[in-house]
Amino acid sequence: MEKIIVSACLLGIPCRYDGKSKPNDEVVALSRKYELIPVCAEALGGLPTPRIPAEIVNDKVLRKDGADVTLEYNKGAQKVLEIARSSSCKTAILKSKSPSCGRGEIYDGTFTKTLTQGNGICSELLIKNGITVINEKEIYKL
Repeated sequence: MEKIIVSACLLGIPCRYDGKSKPNDEVVALSRKYELIPVCAEALGGLPTPRIPAEIVNDKVLRKDGADVTLEYNKGAQKVLEIARSSSCKTAILKSKSPSCGRGEIYDGTFTKTLTQGNGICSELLIKNGITVINEKEIYKL
């Protein structure tokens, strides 16, 4: 069975910044066809749950209170890449808009829910290493 990395919050694991999850029934249903490997790059990077919201500002990840959490985001992304490699995953389904997991569009760093083009830290690292990244709205691409 092919293995796929999946944002843990999409599988109902409460690891988001707000301490909640965002379960997606279509993603969960993929477990009938694929082995889903849940990951949360932010938690793997050492950040607590819940945590202060963060967004990408220029090339840094800043919390809403201004604290720089770039190191934790990079560390978590690296751990997800290691999990993907050790599991021979070629695909990841990651949570849209997230500063870790967003692909194609993320929040713009103003904390006003404004979207801009770009990728989250984890998505970008996976893509650069040849892993196909889609979000929960794109599972039709599998």
